[in-house]
Amino acid sequence: MNSKVFSVLKLLLLLAIAFGLLAFAFKGISLRSIVQEILRADVSWVLISLVPSIIALISRSYRWNLLIEPLGYKPKLTKTFYALTIGYFANLAFPRLGEVTRCAVLSKAESVPFNMLLGTVIVERVVDLLTLIICLILAAVIELSRLGAFLVGTIIDPFIEKVKQVFNSPLLLSALAIVIIAIVIVVRYFQVKSRKEKRESRIVHLIKGLVSGLKSISQLKRPWLFVFHSVLIWLLYFLSVYLCFFALPATSGLGFSAALFLLVAGGLGMSAPVQGGIGAYHLLVSQGLMLFGVSRQDGLAFATLVHASQMVMIIILGLVSLLLLFLRNKKY
Repeated sequence: MNSKVFSVLKLLLLLAIAFGLLAFAFKGISLRSIVQEILRADVSWVLISLVPSIIALISRSYRWNLLIEPLGYKPKLTKTFYALTIGYFANLAFPRLGEVTRCAVLSKAESVPFNMLLGTVIVERVVDLLTLIICLILAAVIELSRLGAFLVGTIIDPFIEKVKQVFNSPLLLSALAIVIIAIVIVVRYFQVKSRKEKRESRIVHLIKGLVSGLKSISQLKRPWLFVFHSVLIWLLYFLSVYLCFFALPATSGLGFSAALFLLVAGGLGMSAPVQGGIGAYHLLVSQGLMLFGVSRQDGLAFATLVHASQMVMIIILGLVSLLLLFLRNKKY
């Protein structure tokens, strides 16, 4: 099958999944009521909630530079920010495309090897996953009686079930083993080929750069600054969610523990392999709000309002970054 046709089919499939989740989340709910609720929202609080989100993007750009620094490169913060926002913008078209896109953009703009940048992005994702798990544990401890059943039924039990399926299935285990062995064989083949030809193949070059990028976390010149920004990013996300509570009457009385739990639920929703977390975000956030006494309709109105405002912000920042990067580097 032609690779372009396959890409289009994959894109359509992911879109179908996204809108399927969206339809499931809104099943039995009047869309007119949701729209009316959103139109009654206090827009000023929505706009204020976007401020910490933008600062988080700047902090994330700076943290990325801290990971790139040990590799011997010092890209400008502005161009790192442009690359990051363009990557987020690309994620709206195709899940996980943003990680590759932002590496490609920064590589062209600042002459940093693409393979090294990809390694640093993987490190970032691991750090973010660990932070999300910490937030999940913290939310569970604070609101154990309220959130225990939700966490067990929605997250922990399905995860354990998936792990059991893998380990109880000889076919899946064999497939996993074959994939790992195949990767090792391919890598080894290109290493031997490179030695014989006395030149480095593109695959070996990619792997070496990727490993260098992964090692950047252990070679940080300012590790405490990296930790500070890693914490700051999630504190800003938390603040953004909390401020948005005041936009709707139904959520204006919620406290910090609700914001912390929605931070986790929203983070899991945005991590789903669908464009921009569409559907998954609405489903998890609305269900999370129901645990705090908010009706399903009001929960969906809040989720839609937050998600839409964040998407609009990303689209605007992504397009502006593309324009500014083009104007500053017309060759690129």
